[in-house]
Amino acid sequence: APPGAQVRSGMDESKPLKVRLTFSVILVGVSLLFAAVVTDHWAVLSPKVENYNTTCEAAHFGLWRLCTKRILMQEEGPKEKGCGPISLPGEHNCSYFKHFTPGQSSEIFEVTTQKEYSISAAAIAIFSVGFAIIGTICVLLSFRKKRDYLLKPASMFYTFAGLCIIISVEVMRQSVKRMIDSKDTVWIEYSYSWSFACACASFVLLFICGIILLLIALPRFPQNPWETCMDAEPEH
Repeated sequence: APPGAQVRSGMDESKPLKVRLTFSVILVGVSLLFAAVVTDHWAVLSPKVENYNTTCEAAHFGLWRLCTKRILMQEEGPKEKGCGPISLPGEHNCSYFKHFTPGQSSEIFEVTTQKEYSISAAAIAIFSVGFAIIGTICVLLSFRKKRDYLLKPASMFYTFAGLCIIISVEVMRQSVKRMIDSKDTVWIEYSYSWSFACACASFVLLFICGIILLLIALPRFPQNPWETCMDAEPEH
């Protein structure tokens, strides 16, 4: 066989392995994306605590629900000014945001601006999930013979999914900052929790692996000038 054909054959044999390894990492990113979207631990908010040996109300929320927790603050920590930490035992209550389920209310999201932030973050996250699902379907279909062309759109869908979830993260970050700065809320302290970390990690994995998948799917350029000549069809 011509030297160029041997090199090309070696590259073709390693391509499925590269695709499967990249797809395995992408599945981790998709799992983190789903975990971030469906859980309620994007941010934790706490009010100022002035009297101890009393209960205070801390909150944590995600894209769809707000959960409050009444915590008994028995003594002041060395650096504690707010209510919490949220891991302390207490009465727990969760409710969906009013704009998603009419009839239920969440006072801190009654402000029009906060409502817009919440709806925007949720909508963009749904787009991210949709792109990830379509990309996964394309990759699974590409495992069949002669369907490698589906890897290119799949890589773009994963890249778009990563971009959408990081935009949702930024919208949520601005929402939290606005709540802390607002005089209409009692919250003075905030922290981002594990759902927020899952969203950021999913962005990194989906965006980077989407680009890697695109590079794998692109046709390989000849590294040596004679490869193209050796692979050319003989003239009749």
